[in-house]
Amino acid sequence: MFSGIVETTARVVAIERENTNIHFTFECSFGDELGIDQSVAHNGVCLTVVSREGKQYVVTAMDETLKRSNLDVLKVGDEVNVERSMIMNGRLDGHIVQGHVDETAVCTKVENMDGSYFFTFEYAANPEMARRGYFCVDKGSVTVNGVSLTVCNPTDNSFQVSIIPYTYEHTNFHAIEEGTKVNIEFDIIGKYIARLQHFEEK
Repeated sequence: MFSGIVETTARVVAIERENTNIHFTFECSFGDELGIDQSVAHNGVCLTVVSREGKQYVVTAMDETLKRSNLDVLKVGDEVNVERSMIMNGRLDGHIVQGHVDETAVCTKVENMDGSYFFTFEYAANPEMARRGYFCVDKGSVTVNGVSLTVCNPTDNSFQVSIIPYTYEHTNFHAIEEGTKVNIEFDIIGKYIARLQHFEEK
């Protein structure tokens, strides 16, 4: 479980394909603090540390994860947002994030708002998935590349978010431009409500 408050970015050091899996080697400032079997969110995707040496560590993404996320387009040298699992004895600064990416979205517009940045993202509209809670609501929460954000101006297949300079500089949002593919996770509370309504309608 995560909060969507990114700790830092990690750099892709190596990529190794094995059948349908990909083993990623990352390097980040807290890499030497990680333990084997520890969960770390990478662009919002929860992955398990399988080995570590110094500040470098290895995680494995399987086929299902690669199909739903942007991890399959990563290259050596790219940076991803990383967050260690949440400690359940403090404030929840973001929102409840599972690290289970629902799908990808594409950035369609970036606006410099004289101090902050306005990003527009578009994703595949699916009425059946929407009935199951996979959609955005105005002023609700969404996770973009692991960053907990507030939704603005949602439509059936798009939404906007406003990014303050600190977030822009300390996450990989500074590398997002028109055409960039990002990972999104919709709010888990909305999914549970939609599921409950499904049973109440029966």
